[in-house]
Amino acid sequence: MFLTCCGSVTSRFQDWGPLCGGMLRTTVGCVGVEERDEEQEDEGEEDLRDGGVPFFVNRGGLPVDEETWEQMWRHVARIHPNGEAIGKRIRGASDLPKIPTLSVPTYQPTTSIPQRLEAIQKYIRDLQYNHTGTQFFEIKKSRPLTALMDIAKEMIRESLPIKCLEAVILGIYLSNSMPGVERFPLSFKTQFSGNHFCHIVLGVHSGGRFGALGISRREDLMFKPLEFRTLADLVQEFEGAYRGYWHTLRKVKIGQYVSHDPHSVEQIDWKHSIIDVDKLTKEELRRELERHTRDMRLKIGKAAPPSPTKDRKSSMGSPLRNPGSPMRRNSRIERRPSGEKKVLDPKPPPDMNGYQIRV
Repeated sequence: MFLTCCGSVTSRFQDWGPLCGGMLRTTVGCVGVEERDEEQEDEGEEDLRDGGVPFFVNRGGLPVDEETWEQMWRHVARIHPNGEAIGKRIRGASDLPKIPTLSVPTYQPTTSIPQRLEAIQKYIRDLQYNHTGTQFFEIKKSRPLTALMDIAKEMIRESLPIKCLEAVILGIYLSNSMPGVERFPLSFKTQFSGNHFCHIVLGVHSGGRFGALGISRREDLMFKPLEFRTLADLVQEFEGAYRGYWHTLRKVKIGQYVSHDPHSVEQIDWKHSIIDVDKLTKEELRRELERHTRDMRLKIGKAAPPSPTKDRKSSMGSPLRNPGSPMRRNSRIERRPSGEKKVLDPKPPPDMNGYQIRV
């Protein structure tokens, strides 16, 4: 009952616009947060905000428990100008259509890599963006890859609308069978009218070209075809899209390539490089991105630690290290500074009278 109702509700939500904003707010991206500690932002705390508007994460799994369900509808009533009336109308309807379960994309052996990526993007897009203000699947970035792949399988079973971080996990799962495609997290932090916003996509690299998979409220902030010659070209493409919404790109975080082994116990390196875009010239930014590209290429071919067997005792050490060997350093390479600070005088955005464009 929950799946039918929830799927119908989110489908109907799109008829009256994004729920996360007011009447004058045009929405464009994913998870937005106030300026605060980076690690707290990454851990998905419940006080996450979407451009100053809080949103919730369903931490109880599916089906959604009564408390979370009611909390979602109370939140809808607060953030939408007619949310209470519309919520009552939707919840009281007896003719809500059943939402079909989408089929994952399948390919012929002759299907090209770009065509496969487009099929994955179509599947993600067909799930639709989640406008309810409550994220249905809890994504903890610190969990091993195998656990995140289990969440991706659950997303496929439930066929519920998703937000951008969920789309990244789903994109990794659906492209695991494509060894010729390297995947990496690519996230952006922007500023508009005093608020900060964060968005994440799954960068892809194959055949010497870069692209991206993901989901957003805006067409030009998610999928990018596999046609960008360098990582810098891809980032500048997103930066240009943000400028179209009067957002200033402040920071870019780029992770390492993600393993294709769905049973890997490795953690995803979400932010191998953190680049303060507003402190760099365009040429300095390009050099930083080229350096990160070289770092990613160095990882290819390095053997990942094997997945532990079920009968391995917790007291045993790593099978790759002899008892007398020194402890291995943390696998994360020390982050490089983004270069010397360069003070820029960005042009102030036009006076929007409190208008918020969220990404």
